[in-house]
Amino acid sequence: MVCGGFVCTKNALSALNILYVLVSLLLIGVAAWGKWFGLVSSIQVVAGVIGVGVFLFFVAFVGLCGALKHHQVLLFFYMMVLSIVFVLQFSVSCACLALNKDQQNLLLEAGWNKSKGTQKDLERTLNCCGFSQVDNSSCPAVCVNTSSCVACADILQNYAGQVLQFVGSIGLFFSFTEVGKMSLQ
Repeated sequence: MVCGGFVCTKNALSALNILYVLVSLLLIGVAAWGKWFGLVSSIQVVAGVIGVGVFLFFVAFVGLCGALKHHQVLLFFYMMVLSIVFVLQFSVSCACLALNKDQQNLLLEAGWNKSKGTQKDLERTLNCCGFSQVDNSSCPAVCVNTSSCVACADILQNYAGQVLQFVGSIGLFFSFTEVGKMSLQ
């Protein structure tokens, strides 16, 4: 039997939206888990990730209901939201992949200078002191006792480059699945 017409479109759109519901629940769960176990101390980061997860959940739920019920208004609203999300996600993904080392370093330094709590968490976790110069005066890292501390900028730069490439690639992948979902309607 050939898959064609509304039945195939309905099944494909339903499957993609179920995948997005699962991804949204994973986002919410990982953010809450990270805060609960003290892996992330910034409530703003946790709230942002949970907010994105809740938004994704509602958008996927609207798409799933629209596909299953063949509700034209829900599908139209869903397609408009997906179009906006695609543009934003594609732009941010391209920006993540296009940042060079100097731009990454500027962003890292701006983030470093913004929050003392984040500085202390990073120094403790990465076992380093200070951003571009070693500063042992108030460093909570273990390396202070052994006088073998290094500046955090190099360690952060290595992580930032890897994370930006990973996030940019995953963002591009999911942005093109959104184009696929829009074309199914």
